[in-house]
Amino acid sequence: MTPEAKVKKKVVAQLKELGAYYFYPVTGGYGQSGVPDIVGCYKGFFFGIECKAGKNKPTPLQDKNLKQIRAAGGLDLVVNEDNMLGVTDDLKAWSVIVNS
Repeated sequence: MTPEAKVKKKVVAQLKELGAYYFYPVTGGYGQSGVPDIVGCYKGFFFGIECKAGKNKPTPLQDKNLKQIRAAGGLDLVVNEDNMLGVTDDLKAWSVIVNS
């Protein structure tokens, strides 16, 4: 399993535990390039999660998509081995802010 696949596995485990709706968008062919690895909804708000391994950073196109999600009121996250166990906390905190 690649390092990025390990990050995705940890993120998905947290999303399942929360009962969040999520999916992996198709980016080739008919899909849009630069879309985050995982997109979904939790407690009525949209999120996009870009998973990276090590010190890898989002590409300019990925960064553009993440900024568009944020500008539209969604939560954008870049997750790697250093913060992959905090997705639950991030989503819960964001849902409190959004639903206040």
